[in-house]
Parts: sequence; structure tokens; C-alpha cells
Amino acid sequence: MKLQQFNENCYAFTGAVNIGYCQKEGKGLLIDTGLDESAIKKILKMVKQQELPLDYCIITHAHADHFGGAAYLKKVTGIPLYCPPMESAIIENPLLEPIYLFNGANPIKELRNKFLEGPSVKVDFHIESGENRIGPFMFQALNLPGHSYAQAGLLIEDILYASDSYFGTESLEKHVIPFIIDADQTLATLEKLLHIKCKGAIPGHGPYEENFSDTVRMNQRVHEERIHTLYQLIESKGEGETLESLTTQFLALHKLDVKNMGQWLLFRTSVTAYLTSLERQGRIRFYVKDNEPRVAIA
Repeated sequence: MKLQQFNENCYAFTGAVNIGYCQKEGKGLLIDTGLDESAIKKILKMVKQQELPLDYCIITHAHADHFGGAAYLKKVTGIPLYCPPMESAIIENPLLEPIYLFNGANPIKELRNKFLEGPSVKVDFHIESGENRIGPFMFQALNLPGHSYAQAGLLIEDILYASDSYFGTESLEKHVIPFIIDADQTLATLEKLLHIKCKGAIPGHGPYEENFSDTVRMNQRVHEERIHTLYQLIESKGEGETLESLTTQFLALHKLDVKNMGQWLLFRTSVTAYLTSLERQGRIRFYVKDNEPRVAIA
């Protein structure tokens, strides 16, 4: 993990999950906390070594790799936590993530892990879309849904902390089918990013870029290709296909070899998000046959 500086006041601790940091007038603002106690301990150690202030923390969205260290951070520093209102419901009740992945039922033991369920922590204040002020920090909170329900990007002193609204090219190649909960919102968010004026942007996973539009467009192409490929797969099935079989075949088409339930459910959520987009367009229909939910061309 390295501390990278973008301008006089804006930085990020860069690594597998990027964690933003800003300092101004003797105050420090952290943006996200990493996956777990180990991750935030590294941040706190670097903050101490660099003699940097730390007074506030904003959580951009309620996925464990972005808030998993928040409980420990609050325990040892007592600093207040901020996040969008809907995301705070999951941060304070993190069992909700494995619950929604498991169709609303109480999740199996395999899903109760730090990657899907971060430690519960109380959120002190909400941030709303638009102009916000926390101490000396003036920033614009941007509503960037699609990857999560109410994800926020933060535009601070001409630097965009974009969270998981887009992924760096290496992350896109690694995950093949990025996790999303709404394909239409994801594409709308990506289009929105192309029109934000700033010096540069850093995603939650990937490098800081001053010219990040090509990376955003690559994200757009990936999602559009996934939707198109999924539609072609459905089209080839004539009378339709079951949702589970369709997911399995779609993963195989992309040469994915899933090893555990958590990973499979994450991929299934993305597939369902693509299907929902196709259904909204009137191109496919959902129905039940022989007690099985199915999809077919409309």
C-alpha cells in the first residue's frame, strides 16, 4: 500500500482497494476503510508515520471491501462516520448483504464471511447528493448507483474519488463479469462520469488517471457486450431457459470456473441485473414453467 498525492490536499492509499485521503487546515478525511481490521491498521500506521491528521471518515457504499475496517477505525479513534442514507442500513446491519444474495432467506454459513459481511458499525451522519461540508472540507457527493444501491462518488478539490462506479482495466479483466445490481443504472452512471469536469479520478480498484474517459468507455463496452451476449444466448434457446441454467451457461461462455457459493451468487446477481435491463426493453420475458422460473425472447 502506497500513499499517492494528487494535489496539495488530496491523496489516496493505493492497493487492492484504494482508500482516499484529504487533509486541510489541520484536519484529515478518510474515504473508505478497506476490507478488514488488518487493512485499516496499515492505514493508521501510515497516518501516524506521516504525522497526518485523521478526523472524519466517509464510506462510499456498503460493500465489505470498502467498510470492513470501519468498526475497528471507530473503536480506536472515535472519529465520526458518514455515508449515503440507504448504504448506512447495510453498514449497520451487514447481514443484509448475504441475505439479499441468498434470495432473502437467512444465509448459509459459507456466506457469513468477511468478504460479504463486514463488522457492523454505527454511522453517525448521512451525506446527501450535492454540496456537502464536513469540517473544512467542501465537496460534491455524486449519486453513482448501479454497482450498489446508493453509491456515492466524491468530488473534492477537482479530484474525483469514484468508488466502484467504474473499474480499472486490470480489475475488469480479472473479474470478467463485474458485480452490479442494476445494468441500466450502471450504464447511466458511466455516461455521467464522462461529463464530470475534474483534474483526475481514482476508482475503488484501479489506478488514478487524469484522462480516465477511455477506461470509463471500456467499462461501458464490457457491460454492453455482456448484455448482447446474454440476449444471444436466450435467443438460441427457442422455448426459453431456466434462470439457473442460463447463468451457468453464461459463465461458461466467459470461461469462468466458479469455486464457491458466494462467488456464484455474486455472478448471478450481475446476470439478473442484465436480464432485468433486457426485460425493461421488452426484449425478453420472465415466466414459470414446470415449477421453474424461465426466460425467453419476448
